[in-house]
Amino acid sequence: MTKVLVLYYSRSGNTRKLAQQVARGIEAQGVEAVLRTVPELPAYPDGQTPASTAKDPFVTRQDLLDCHGLALGSPVRFGNMAAPLKQFIDSTSGEWLSGALIDKPAAVFGAGSMLHGGQETTLLTMTVPLLHHGMMLLGVPHSERALHTTEGGGSPYGASSVADANQPLIADEKQIAKALGQRLARFAQTVHHHLG
Repeated sequence: MTKVLVLYYSRSGNTRKLAQQVARGIEAQGVEAVLRTVPELPAYPDGQTPASTAKDPFVTRQDLLDCHGLALGSPVRFGNMAAPLKQFIDSTSGEWLSGALIDKPAAVFGAGSMLHGGQETTLLTMTVPLLHHGMMLLGVPHSERALHTTEGGGSPYGASSVADANQPLIADEKQIAKALGQRLARFAQTVHHHLG
């Protein structure tokens, strides 16, 4: 069966909400969505070690090897992906050397708490290591109606949300995330079945 890895980091839960919508889109195409997260970093500058709020299993190397596509998600951190996710990506030199992710389709998603708070640059900078891995990047085409009507997140670069931790995703954000998942699943199926 075709599998798409939905790998994310979420501290407040907003990025996880997007991950779940991306996964719904993937599963609507008859593809298995494998939700995974990464652990918190050991400590913050103030010396505190946060309790893990992860509700999905931590990603493994085998998850990367087994997937036929990848959706990568992060909260906005000064226009970049969050450090725990970046640390995991930085540890994938072995997969890069072996070419494990070459020609697999990939997409990105992210969450921020304010409009124009860096969602698009976060999405764009998340694509750079995926290009180094030789992945095929997918965005949200303008044929997706919700892209034209959203008053929150969503862009051609990927799904996003604009909300604080206590707010639900708005309908257009959900639709864009599902559409991204569906598109990623279709390409993953094509690559899996035609290229092996």
